[in-house]
Amino acid sequence: MKIHTLDLQFLGIERSIAVFVVEGPSGLALVECGPSSTLPHLQTILAENNWELSDFQHVFLSHIHFDHAGAAWAFAEKGAKIYVHPKGLPHLAQPEKLYNSARMIYGDEMDRLWGEMRPIPEDQLCAPGHGETIEAIGLQFKAWYTPGHAVHHIAWEVSLYESSQGGGALFTGDVAGVRMGAGPVMPPCPPPDINVEDWLETIRLLRNLPSERFFLTHFGEIGDKIPHLAALEKRLLSWAEWIRPYATANATSDAIVPDFKAFVKAELLAERVETDDLARYEAANPAFMSVAGLMRYWKKKTSGL
Repeated sequence: MKIHTLDLQFLGIERSIAVFVVEGPSGLALVECGPSSTLPHLQTILAENNWELSDFQHVFLSHIHFDHAGAAWAFAEKGAKIYVHPKGLPHLAQPEKLYNSARMIYGDEMDRLWGEMRPIPEDQLCAPGHGETIEAIGLQFKAWYTPGHAVHHIAWEVSLYESSQGGGALFTGDVAGVRMGAGPVMPPCPPPDINVEDWLETIRLLRNLPSERFFLTHFGEIGDKIPHLAALEKRLLSWAEWIRPYATANATSDAIVPDFKAFVKAELLAERVETDDLARYEAANPAFMSVAGLMRYWKKKTSGL
């Protein structure tokens, strides 16, 4: 098994969004596909490796957010089977509601940021169960339901058939956080269904899985699994507690964003993150989204929902 990390250069920013080409004994698979806005760049870097869209008949998505799944339809049009959480499947089959909801957030920036999203025929969508194994390209892709960042999140564990430990590589989507190079790990907390308790449970699951190699969509491979997850858990709780009093006071998200953005920037600078990486962190994990997500989380929690 060989794994290639491809940089989509989202908005011209290097190392913000990755997709992963997995070479198995009998073919290629893609983990994540990025948004449609980066599809031309993805096709270019695939061509540089003598690959094209039709070479990928298996596409494994961590979840249906646009930066992870927006271009899945392009691979489906070339005959690919798309693997997704069952709660995400209806939104890929009929993406109008998902797309229109996002347009309410991003407005006129929607097309530039994410591009179009076309429906995928249901017979090309597959929703595995928790712990279910998909056999493809001579490899085993095991689906682990990993809520917290999103209810429709899967971490994909990939191994060879003959692996005695069932380990290998774990593609973590967003649930193992955002991390640029040797910088700190940050928890992306967007609405509508960020849930801290679920995320803590997922971190426990990831900690206990045999795979030591994590591949983060934002961005790339990390090898220090245990300290990485410990830092993620600590910062998730810290961010949630930072937002809590504002939610209790019924403050508006717009009023909080500048202060939270300054808080996060100070955290990054304290860990000696360089200027270029500050932009990468913000592109991959915009502060305003985490404010909106955590405000919604606390309001739901205090109202008993």
